[in-house]
Amino acid sequence: MFNDIGLPELATIIVLAMLVFGPDKLPKVIQDVTRTIRKIREFSESAKQDIRKELGPEFKDFEFEDLNPKAFLRKQLDNDDLGLKEIRNGFDLKKEMAEVTDAVHSRDTATPSSPSSSSSGSARIDMTKKPEGADDDRPPFDADAT
Repeated sequence: MFNDIGLPELATIIVLAMLVFGPDKLPKVIQDVTRTIRKIREFSESAKQDIRKELGPEFKDFEFEDLNPKAFLRKQLDNDDLGLKEIRNGFDLKKEMAEVTDAVHSRDTATPSSPSSSSSGSARIDMTKKPEGADDDRPPFDADAT
């Protein structure tokens, strides 16, 4: 419950409790607080048992911690039925990146094809510059119109 309370924090809480309640009432207050916490725990455990009893035998493996989204996802991803471990182990990021890098470098070093060879069935776009004398069907760009 109080996993991240260290010695300085605990000493500060004790000193504040002594100042607020005084040394005479402090033991009574500690007893009341511990009794209240114990009753709350008993109440929550009995409520959990009632819910488990009402759910029936189909939910005998049900845990209330599974309702936490993080715990639910962790439990489902660790399940061997999905085959995620094989996928995770079969995926090699370095190998994939090397393949992508090789593919990019081989495209960059390829010579641009001539217009006559591009019409031989492949639908590649010719990105070479057009001769300056070629007419363009597009109207000139007008900065005032935009």
